Amino acid sequence: QVQLVESGGGLVQAGGSLRLSCAASGFTFNTYAMGWFRQAPGKERKFVAAISWNRSTTYYGDSVKGRFTVSRDNAKTTVYLQMNSLKPEDTAVYFCAASKWTGQTDPDDYDYWGQGTQVTVSS
Repeated sequence: QVQLVESGGGLVQAGGSLRLSCAASGFTFNTYAMGWFRQAPGKERKFVAAISWNRSTTYYGDSVKGRFTVSRDNAKTTVYLQMNSLKPEDTAVYFCAASKWTGQTDPDDYDYWGQGTQVTVSS
């Protein structure tokens, strides 16, 4: 059974930092690219970041470049999202997802999804 379980969300003041984790199981983690998406109330799910299966390549959405860093530990089957300099507009539910293809920014190209973790940034 495939599982992706996000953790690390919470309430933080603007300018602060959070580190999200996503623990994966039930599939061959080190053969999948991993991505992070976010969805604010009433809005579409948007691409945040992605990392290739071997950590060689990372991708970021324009709104988070220079502030967020995606990483993974294949031995721990876990992907991370370090979020710095957080802004109120970063408030959303954050989801991790797995794709057989590297560099995908469309949610439809991801095969497995977690349940999400809430991130709220106060001004």
